[in-house]
Amino acid sequence: MLHIRRHLEGAPETQASPGSSLWLYPAENDSGRELPFMLVLPGGGYQHLAPHEGEPIAKWFNALGMHAGVLHYQLEPLDPEALIRDVADAIAWARTGDKAFRVNPNRIGMIGFSAGGHLASITATTASSKPDLLILAYPVITFEEMYTHQGSRERFLRQRLSPEDIQRYSSDRRVTADTPPTFLWTTANDAAVPVENSLRFAAALSKSGVPFELHVFEDGRHGLGLSDANPSCRQWLECLKTWLRQHHFVKEET
Repeated sequence: MLHIRRHLEGAPETQASPGSSLWLYPAENDSGRELPFMLVLPGGGYQHLAPHEGEPIAKWFNALGMHAGVLHYQLEPLDPEALIRDVADAIAWARTGDKAFRVNPNRIGMIGFSAGGHLASITATTASSKPDLLILAYPVITFEEMYTHQGSRERFLRQRLSPEDIQRYSSDRRVTADTPPTFLWTTANDAAVPVENSLRFAAALSKSGVPFELHVFEDGRHGLGLSDANPSCRQWLECLKTWLRQHHFVKEET
């Protein structure tokens, strides 16, 4: 079950009831025109939600002139299909639901970090409600043995590691021509989620003819978020801004 909540400055985000909660961060909009919406899925290995991959990310998109929402997806109990439904419901709500701010229904994006990148990518490749754009930051993609993140795989699959489920929830195996255009970034020496995760997803996008942009930075630890402490990796923000402009999510600079 998805709950819609409004973020209030200075108030903590709390999970008051079972299910997933979408915390809204509307952008200032004096013009009254419809703005894009970005759904944010923090990482945390399906054990917790990383705070630095939630609210700070939403506010960064606000500064670009976009509404945003951080999905606090339910982790206890963790039900894979229920999680995917909650993400799809959040996308559908952003596109069609009643809200106090105006959203362009043709400009719905989704960004996922680490395990949140896995949830974002498996939703974008399998659910009926898909975003118009997908952004993946150092994502978990594959559940296959050599390159997976073991903790995320065991938590998501509840240690039911059947070959069928491993294939079913490895999002590089689920890419089709209907997968939305995708921006990916990671680091070559990520010690937690190997770079091959992003490479595999990019290869699947290429094979299916889906537009994508991939950035692999040489050096950087896992979980950098906005990369405040890593100037080299922080380039991903400018790269993303340019890509969003190309896809008409951000206005052309004058």
